[in-house]
Amino acid sequence: MTASALRVGIDVGGTFTDVVAVDARTRELVAVVKVPTTHAASEGVAAGIVRGIEALLANPRVEATAIGFIAHSTTQATNALLEGDVAHVAVLGLLDGAAWLSRRQMRFAPLRLESGDLFAPRFAFASAGNDDALRRAIDAVVGEGAEAVAASMSFGVDRPARESFAVECARDRGLAATSGHDVSTAYGLRARTRTAALNAAILPKMLKTATMTARAVERAAIPAPLMVMRSDGGVMDVREIERRPILTLLSGPAAGIAGALLYERLSDGIFIEVGGTSSDCSAIRGGRPQMRAARIGGHRTMLRTLDVRTLGLGGGSLLRIAGNRIVDVGPRSAHIAGCAYASFLPAPALRGARLEGGPHAVFTTPEGVRIAPTTTCAANLLGLVPDGAFAKADAGAAHVAFELLAQSLASDGSQERATPESLAQTVIALATDKLRKTIEQLISDYSLDPEFVTLVGGGGGAGALVPALAAAMSLPHRIARDAEAIAPIGVALALVRDVVERTIFAPSAQEVAALRREAADRVIAAGAAPEAVEVEVEIDPQRNRVVATASGATALNDASITTVANEDERRALAAESLRCSPDAIETVALTDALHGYAKRRQRRAWRRTHEILDVRVLDERGTIRLSVRDPIVARTTVVALAQELGDAIEAATAFGDVGRALPAVYLLRGARIAAFEGLSSSGQAIELAFEETTGCHGDEAVAVLLVRRTA
Repeated sequence: MTASALRVGIDVGGTFTDVVAVDARTRELVAVVKVPTTHAASEGVAAGIVRGIEALLANPRVEATAIGFIAHSTTQATNALLEGDVAHVAVLGLLDGAAWLSRRQMRFAPLRLESGDLFAPRFAFASAGNDDALRRAIDAVVGEGAEAVAASMSFGVDRPARESFAVECARDRGLAATSGHDVSTAYGLRARTRTAALNAAILPKMLKTATMTARAVERAAIPAPLMVMRSDGGVMDVREIERRPILTLLSGPAAGIAGALLYERLSDGIFIEVGGTSSDCSAIRGGRPQMRAARIGGHRTMLRTLDVRTLGLGGGSLLRIAGNRIVDVGPRSAHIAGCAYASFLPAPALRGARLEGGPHAVFTTPEGVRIAPTTTCAANLLGLVPDGAFAKADAGAAHVAFELLAQSLASDGSQERATPESLAQTVIALATDKLRKTIEQLISDYSLDPEFVTLVGGGGGAGALVPALAAAMSLPHRIARDAEAIAPIGVALALVRDVVERTIFAPSAQEVAALRREAADRVIAAGAAPEAVEVEVEIDPQRNRVVATASGATALNDASITTVANEDERRALAAESLRCSPDAIETVALTDALHGYAKRRQRRAWRRTHEILDVRVLDERGTIRLSVRDPIVARTTVVALAQELGDAIEAATAFGDVGRALPAVYLLRGARIAAFEGLSSSGQAIELAFEETTGCHGDEAVAVLLVRRTA
């Protein structure tokens, strides 16, 4: 491998830690390593990460000096909050101005975690401008056993200096520390303080893991800095753990979604990552995963995470029995129960096995081996698992297991004996019914067009459940390439990302542009190549909220990706997404590095037939970067952009009873796409476009796509 030719991704799962190396130029899988996750080790999950890295570097195809990017996901933040494994936290309130109101807003009721434990930090207050009082308050909480401090102050997002000073003072006393402005730049003192306190609660253990892992990367002579998966599907420098470990919450499911976007090129559909115990379901619309505000203990936080719906159903789910029949599948799995899958054993291994007592279908052999028929066994028995899938197993062994189950259920003569096939069909029906309800809810919540929804399965159990689910819902589907490793692949291909959020009433064009610059500067500081950074700006006038999301590839590896799809390949990919033949595709001229493809179709509404133009924008590698409906397309140059953009926005603005609604604007320059949504004036778009094109030659070609909104 040549220098910086490999991207390494590590996914820390509940049972295994998976490590992959991906060729940065072709995105092909080079090596895969699987080691047990080390929850019980004194070093925690970091021990498993280190072992995985060592095992990967033992592969002759992987050279440490060829690694240009390395990142890992982690379940540590999620598990800590689920299990109540948190530090003793002191909230240090810095009082300035209306002290009585600040005290009231910074206090919050104890939070009940999923474990049933109460998270109840100690509250201490000090004058924001009095250094000695602040230090005395820190000394007091140290004496009371605090292990971490969260500093918070009214309007700390606008004046962060005093929060930062308090954090440094706490660290000088040997405490882990964070602040309100570290976790969010939006207003909302109580929610921001609550989020900072939760951030502090997981900080000590996360720091220990981050330090150990980073040292292992250094010892291995890997030249790339270690990155960590965020809950929004991007990555951040491992040093950010010192400030914002809570951003890694749900980074495990985020890794799979990143794989669906970057490895499978899913633009519109549902991604279902099926593990042994659970399935994570998420919606992707227009090439973007869907986000929501995280709630912990029933309370709102300032953390935006991917909207992942998790079900206690997977490829290893056990069958629940009541009244001599199968009544449910999951949430307990063969992994948790210590059972072998029947279909992954030779049929003779089941000889003499007897059904155990209890609610689940588990057999014990004369040798004491516990064996279970699972959802994967049922799918293999019925021939539903496609060839080559990770879940493909011995249908004969599965048949023997379900035959034994049929005999056991009818042993008292109270009912007619079922066939193995009918029992397997019951299992699959129960499983798909659970999944179907969740998928239908996602489609409804995000107004996905059923005509373009594709189910994409990832995870080792995808082949067992996704084909049956797709058949039940009459939807197209596919199993992701290297489905069992889709999560670490997603980590390996992820982009550096950061989000800046502000509460601004009637934001001016200059304020919005400044926010965009701040987001771009953050990801560049985190290692993204400046020329590769893209920024999406979303304005929510109802909440007075402006969000800038910046993302970009690291400077070490972006230039090394050289695989290019030709015109026929891009057209075929667009046709697959648009559900039509390549011959039905129209070409839409955009930029030299971004290519537009469209399909016209008729849609009937309110007794009238309308023509709709569905457009896909693909880059040189054939990745669908944007999916829009009925856009107005304008091509111009940098020097003429301001005038033409203003005119185009006015032409695309909708007027209604509640006022006017400006279109969403997508500015395309070279291979970059800048998204501006929720605009309240054309001036905002022009200022953002000016920011995006600063330093460009006036004759450079750009394209603009405008999508109308309903007023």
